[in-house]
Amino acid sequence: MGKFYLLYSKVVFVAFFCFAGLNCFAQNYGLRFASHEVVQDKRTSLELSPQKGFCFNGSFELSFDISFFPAYNVYFGYVVRIVSDDKRNFDLVYNTAKNHFELVTGDKEPQISFDISQHALYNQWNRIRISFDASRSRLQVFSGGKTYTQQNVTLSKIACYRITFGTNNHGEFETTDVPPMKIRDIQIVQSGNTQYKWPLNETDGNIAHEQIRHQDASIVNPVWVSLMHRNWSKVQAFTVNGMASVSFDQDSESLFVIATDTVYTYDINTGIVKKNAAVSKLNLNQGNRAIYNPLNKSLYSFYTDARQVSRFNFSTNSWQSNFKPGQVTRYWHINKIISQRDSSMYLFGGYGYLLYHNQVLQYHFNTNKWDSIIYKGDFYMPRYLAATGATSKGDTAYILGGYGNASGKQILTPKYMYDMMRYTVSDHTFKKMFEIAPQGTDGFTFANSLVVDPENKNYYALIFPRHIYNSTLKLIRGSLSKPAYQVLESGIPYQFHDVHSFADLYFAPRSNKFIVVTLLRSEAGQTGVAVYTLLGPPLFQAVRPESSGSNPAVTVWAIAAIGLIAGGAVYLTRKRQPRTTEIKQVVFEPRAAHFQRINDQSGPPAEPEPEQIPVEREPLKNTILLFGGLQIFDAGGTEITKLFTPLIKEIFLLMLLYTIRLGRGISSERLNEMFWIDKPEKRASNNRSVSIIKLKTLLEGMDHCRLSKETGAWTIDIDPEVVYVDYNRYLTLIKNKRKLNKQKIKELSDITQRGQFLPNSDYDWLDSFKSEISNDIINTYLYHARSAEFSQDPEFLIELANFIFYFDPVNEDAMILKCKAFSALGKHSLAKHTFENFSKTYKAIYERDFEKEFQAIVS
Repeated sequence: MGKFYLLYSKVVFVAFFCFAGLNCFAQNYGLRFASHEVVQDKRTSLELSPQKGFCFNGSFELSFDISFFPAYNVYFGYVVRIVSDDKRNFDLVYNTAKNHFELVTGDKEPQISFDISQHALYNQWNRIRISFDASRSRLQVFSGGKTYTQQNVTLSKIACYRITFGTNNHGEFETTDVPPMKIRDIQIVQSGNTQYKWPLNETDGNIAHEQIRHQDASIVNPVWVSLMHRNWSKVQAFTVNGMASVSFDQDSESLFVIATDTVYTYDINTGIVKKNAAVSKLNLNQGNRAIYNPLNKSLYSFYTDARQVSRFNFSTNSWQSNFKPGQVTRYWHINKIISQRDSSMYLFGGYGYLLYHNQVLQYHFNTNKWDSIIYKGDFYMPRYLAATGATSKGDTAYILGGYGNASGKQILTPKYMYDMMRYTVSDHTFKKMFEIAPQGTDGFTFANSLVVDPENKNYYALIFPRHIYNSTLKLIRGSLSKPAYQVLESGIPYQFHDVHSFADLYFAPRSNKFIVVTLLRSEAGQTGVAVYTLLGPPLFQAVRPESSGSNPAVTVWAIAAIGLIAGGAVYLTRKRQPRTTEIKQVVFEPRAAHFQRINDQSGPPAEPEPEQIPVEREPLKNTILLFGGLQIFDAGGTEITKLFTPLIKEIFLLMLLYTIRLGRGISSERLNEMFWIDKPEKRASNNRSVSIIKLKTLLEGMDHCRLSKETGAWTIDIDPEVVYVDYNRYLTLIKNKRKLNKQKIKELSDITQRGQFLPNSDYDWLDSFKSEISNDIINTYLYHARSAEFSQDPEFLIELANFIFYFDPVNEDAMILKCKAFSALGKHSLAKHTFENFSKTYKAIYERDFEKEFQAIVS
């Protein structure tokens, strides 16, 4: 299912991009380089050079756009390394100690250094040109309208160069230091003519397409900028004690989570969670909320019903005062803003005891006094689950939508609201601006905050259907002056349990990120916190709900649906291929590396020949297979998969994958949250114990495979010398992907061609495993396809292309690889057939023709 979701996202994106006429990628494209925030193996490399490098007769010039991501701890690293065939290196390096760029020649002190202002470097694209002038024996760098020159540089008039951005592994020139940068629009110019051009405007894959000579570049660990503007990333999740609440400081870009015994500070940019253990526990009632006041840089917790406010002192880790235990609040999901005009907090609406409210309350930070505001203007309907935001000084508040009714009584048919109300602090006046019109038949409500962009007269909000527990938060962008709005296609999972759940939206201006926080309180008195981020500005789908007559969005979705159906057909067709052609049997041999595949086949699954004679194979023993679907064989060779109920199966997979891949297992508390969140703690513990006993009993039939809690978390301990797990072997191969020989590549393909990873298991937590596997496999095959070891072996390149097609039937890089390999073998008709089949599949999925011509690919 993970692959199907990936295909779905491609279909929807391409459909609306092609047919809605949006110019989404005008600014938001390029390649983002993973840097020091990840381990060395996960950092990004862009290799422009063909096998022999770029050979120039005379001078040449390399140019590109560059920008840095703000708020990182380490910026030192190699932007680009250019190595000539006489083994001299020319490196453009960002030197953190001096906050400037340096062009290093060999091992000599740099003679060229230049600055790009921090504002420009973090907030815009900056063009850099590096000129190699062999006739004048000089190097020049052009940046920001200035020229920097290094004279008396011996340059060969005929030479070849390797050009690598970011990390590289080229022998003595190997480096893993790379700044957190993004690059786009790379060009190589000679004699005034552009010879090569890489826009870097792809949205996926690890190939950068060159537009003039089709000299495509290869990438390791790519992060495409457009995806960062389109897909939410889950960056943090943890559990806290008590009725937690959350707030955000835009200046420091810090997220605060208030728990009973601790105040957690999460730095959006470093990812570090700091725990400030409170001197004494805070009595958090069911209704306590949090707010950060930028005027005095202080964090507050407040309980509206009792008109109480307490301030946290970070120096002493203590609260100014404690709350008296109170009843459940009458102001669930109340909205709030801070006004700089009068140093006050304003509260709007809320729900409790079967009543919706339309009160406006004011709290004065300077005097600690509360007022109930008598407002005027248009009718402000009682509501909750609305979104509220304010201008930078807080003199104007905007309140969007909600759920309630005119009487405020829940018994009198409450309804969804979609009005935009404006509240002016100076004269306490409400004005109804407009109403938005929801798409589809289902209504939606809003997460707590609006992000207001008064400069562009826009707002951002989160919407979700309140009638669904396993719901989804979607980001919308709308106008402050008219009903038009747009919806971001990617969503965030949100378990909505009314007063047990909470979601909020923030914006970090310095790092240009949107932040979403979700809270879910359990019956055990704990709150699960999840944090998601998205790089701004988001890439939206156009929606015009206020239009009369035909709706353009309907057309867009219809096209996307057609593409989805076609993609689903391709996906299901692949799944329905005879299993006899997919499953490779595992044979046991009494030695350390005792598992191997038999009946070796290369290329994609083929239809079985009618005259094939079945091959007798030893029964699988002590084996767990995850690729192609879960299969478990005990010590006697009996398959016991059917003995696992759906619940036991998911618990088993969760423990197994968290043990093998993450090395930590899973806690009892996390199991309770995932499977028995709606049960009291004691009952949840009993259910968990019963399930674990059942799982232990099932695993007793296998040798050296047992359930353990020795580390404090539940793990499945397996002796790899006795028990074969295909996923475990897969990880071993992938970990050393750069050192794989032909035999091990085929072993990898034998594992993966058995089928998709757990295709019949559809769990939210499993999607990240499936996505990682798909990306790593394709990256591994393409890496070796472009290596010197196999580049002259067209028959093996065809096999590699087939391996890639097994995971991605419309992978353009694999198609090009296969066509060129067939052409190299003189099998031109097979090359043309490969291209035509690819084009048909491409059109079936994307509802448009593949734009490249066959001759351009094989030439």
